[in-house]
Amino acid sequence: MNSEQLSTLIVDALDDIKAHDIVKLDVRDMTTVTDYMIVASGTSSRHVQALVENVAEKVKAAGYKPIGIEGEEGGEWVLLDLQDALVHVMLPKVREFYNLEKLWSLGSPGDVAVTDG
Repeated sequence: MNSEQLSTLIVDALDDIKAHDIVKLDVRDMTTVTDYMIVASGTSSRHVQALVENVAEKVKAAGYKPIGIEGEEGGEWVLLDLQDALVHVMLPKVREFYNLEKLWSLGSPGDVAVTDG
């Protein structure tokens, strides 16, 4: 599975349990750290945690092992590192404050995919 297929699997896993405002950013031309950054919102801390857990389960089933998960205890912003893709799931107020989409799409606005959930 290549990084593009992985990013699609992540978006589908987020959509499965009703993530809001899913954005997939292609950051290959901006960093060597990862290929894709996926940002989504949850409706509560528990929903944010459930979204990340669902993504982790789906990617493990596909043969990917998460490198790390940060922020699970608070649930306001959880980061799932899959090396080829970084998944940020946040509460809307946290997402609005940090505005990662704007930060990471400065160089390539044509590479942003948005889905409503």
